[in-house]
Amino acid sequence: MFAIIKTGGKQYRVAPADLIKVDRLEGEAGDPVAFDLVMMVGGNDGTTVGGPMVEGASVTGEIVDQTRNDRILVFKKRRRKNSKRSRGHRQQMTMVRIGDILSDGKAPKAEAKAPDAKSEPDRAEAAEVTAAPAEAATGGDDLKKLSGVGPALEKKLHALGVTTFDQVAAWSADDVARMDEALDFKGRVEREDWIGQAKQFVADRT
Repeated sequence: MFAIIKTGGKQYRVAPADLIKVDRLEGEAGDPVAFDLVMMVGGNDGTTVGGPMVEGASVTGEIVDQTRNDRILVFKKRRRKNSKRSRGHRQQMTMVRIGDILSDGKAPKAEAKAPDAKSEPDRAEAAEVTAAPAEAATGGDDLKKLSGVGPALEKKLHALGVTTFDQVAAWSADDVARMDEALDFKGRVEREDWIGQAKQFVADRT
């Protein structure tokens, strides 16, 4: 089954479990999202084309990461005016994993929670997050102060035994690689400079 959705002024062909990059959506990693602007729904039973939208259809998903596109250069020059200007721009983007395609008029808000368990790369990892020690959640630092860390990601860090800025500040290259692999960060630790931020938080605390 597939659908064509519209978000951010663009159209995307999606299917369950697809990972797409769209213009920035509000929310943190792990939050559910729903797309109500569905222009086409197709499957074994045929294809339904909207006019322009398919009434009652929606697509649910889950935010995987908040990121940015590669930098583009915007250059402007006025001939014979000795005037030129160069600006860089990186578009804010959101990585979304598609969950269910609903075409029977169900309310997306009621179904948006369903993809949470399906979209986790490993159900065992989700169980570890739920079973994080109580002292890790209450006795450590507020890891949400690090760039890009929300409540869901903080729980995953707690499940891996990371609860304080001192631990993050002391990470070695091997530790960073282990975190990238365990949480599918893809270089996020270095990109957001978590170690530098953690060292600053430790210095401010002392």
